[in-house]
Amino acid sequence: MLSVEPIKAYSDNYIWLISTNEGSIVVDPGESSEILNLIDSNKINLKGVLITHHHYDHTNGLVDLTNKIDLAVFGPKNNINGINNIVGESAKFSLIGIDFEVIEIPGHTLDHLAFYSFNDGNPILFCGDTLFAGGCGRVFEGTFKQMFKSLKKISKYPKETKVFCGHEYTLSNLKFALEVDKDNELLKNEFIDVEKLVSLGKPSLPTNLEKEFKLNPFLRCNDANIKNKIIQKFDIMDDELEIFTALRKWKDNF
Repeated sequence: MLSVEPIKAYSDNYIWLISTNEGSIVVDPGESSEILNLIDSNKINLKGVLITHHHYDHTNGLVDLTNKIDLAVFGPKNNINGINNIVGESAKFSLIGIDFEVIEIPGHTLDHLAFYSFNDGNPILFCGDTLFAGGCGRVFEGTFKQMFKSLKKISKYPKETKVFCGHEYTLSNLKFALEVDKDNELLKNEFIDVEKLVSLGKPSLPTNLEKEFKLNPFLRCNDANIKNKIIQKFDIMDDELEIFTALRKWKDNF
């Protein structure tokens, strides 16, 4: 049986702990202390690590883990200490009985990867800092066009795909989404629900693609309400990439 649980790190990061009866994997270990405690107390049998991109808050605990035990570490080609399996677009591998497919999704960083598994009809996606619940990542190393294309690539996966993001950004993302799409009743209700979760210290994740297609403005640049608002606000052409770029720049300064 597969389970995915969050381990909190830093102020708002999530390290994802994936477990089956064959062992465990962690995704983006920005810190190592809690994972080492789980190993030392025999609560997990850690077999591998998945790294989505090179930012320290996703990799900083990796060397501590690989110094302690032998691990299969899958990640991008970017001189990240501890990775022993460099993977890229469409690469496939299996860990703890789960078959993964690698997706290249540059934009936030140039080396950014996602890891997808269909998982016996229950698809899951670990997408780091590219797609968030209610939002998307900042464009740091890449271009807006790259980020736009990466989100389009993710959007092609099954709508029931559970999405495990790298940060607890949902409430702030939904505040911005409501500024963009004030009359969206589903969005208003989601904001109330997430506000309650956050107040109780509970994670708002995972989300799923079906929900994001209804709530996330960055996946809805062709929606008439959003499109018309952005075109008028920023005096731009009716072009989906231009609309996305204006929307992301607006969020950067929101």
